Amino acid sequence: MNETDFDDWVQQTYAETQGFTMLIVLLGIGGGRIDLLRSAYLHVIGDEIRWPDMAGYLDGSGVDWDAVVLFRAGREGLVKDDIARDRLDQLVRAMNGDRTLIRDGEFLNRDGLRLRLDDAEPQPPILN
Repeated sequence: MNETDFDDWVQQTYAETQGFTMLIVLLGIGGGRIDLLRSAYLHVIGDEIRWPDMAGYLDGSGVDWDAVVLFRAGREGLVKDDIARDRLDQLVRAMNGDRTLIRDGEFLNRDGLRLRLDDAEPQPPILN
């Protein structure tokens, strides 16, 4: 048994693909908002990476992040750099318009544990 949901996901995904490209979007969460902070891609060519190493990599981004969402770049497993860049760009543009796309990825907190994105509760109107 692994210590984090990230570890489980990486091992399961690697077992299915024998190598895959991961799209990474760092998120800031606060005040009822989810902000897209930074994005990158990573070619996973083994299942040895664990959450402490990944969190260290994410901390190297230079931004104060609260969560991360991870996606496979494609069902084919590993993809070439130019394809990964294009798919990451398309993903970020789509997420700028629709944060619910987070539900399609692995949404994790700073401890590498899964989060769930719920619909926002409608706020009552402010009466003056």
